[in-house]
Amino acid sequence: MDTPLSNRPLLIVPGLGGSGPGHWQTHWTERFEDAEQIVQDDWDRPDLAAWLARLRGAIEKTPDAILVGHSLGCILIAHLVQRDAHARIAGALLVAPADVDMCLGLPDCLAAFAPVPRVHLPFPSITVASTNDPYATIRRAEDFARSWGSTFRNIGACGHINVAAGFGPWPKGERMLAELGRTIAAERLAPPTRRLTQRTSSVALRASR
Repeated sequence: MDTPLSNRPLLIVPGLGGSGPGHWQTHWTERFEDAEQIVQDDWDRPDLAAWLARLRGAIEKTPDAILVGHSLGCILIAHLVQRDAHARIAGALLVAPADVDMCLGLPDCLAAFAPVPRVHLPFPSITVASTNDPYATIRRAEDFARSWGSTFRNIGACGHINVAAGFGPWPKGERMLAELGRTIAAERLAPPTRRLTQRTSSVALRASR
């Protein structure tokens, strides 16, 4: 198995339905050592409290990991931070966040996940979105990233960035993961005052875009 390009443990956080065979999240779980995929009891009827408990337990078991969320998994991560801003998370790659506020035709059980938490993430993060994602407009995804203080990446017309959209192995995603790892390393090496200045300047720059 390979070492994650981030040089940190990975906690893979799937969304509704889980990430089955062929999904890039499953590929990363199988490929990278120190990568663990969160397993929920019921992928098709998500329970916010139960899903949070499972994620919190994984973070306590593997502190200072990078969280890799997809779809509803991104929203779950935001809910966790809203409840515990001091959770030991090194960073997060948030891919195709699902807009549970606006999507029609989704299961009623997702109502508990709304509204999408607009909480500043106290760690480096990258939010990746597509221009034709059926579960979130690009403007809404960018708005989420801005409220989270997250670097935003628009990767074009890529659907929901899942198997149905043709995303098995995902080299571009791995490069963004490596970029996130470098950002985390740079922040950890910076003196605390400089770290705060860098984070404040970065968030201000993203907010002005």
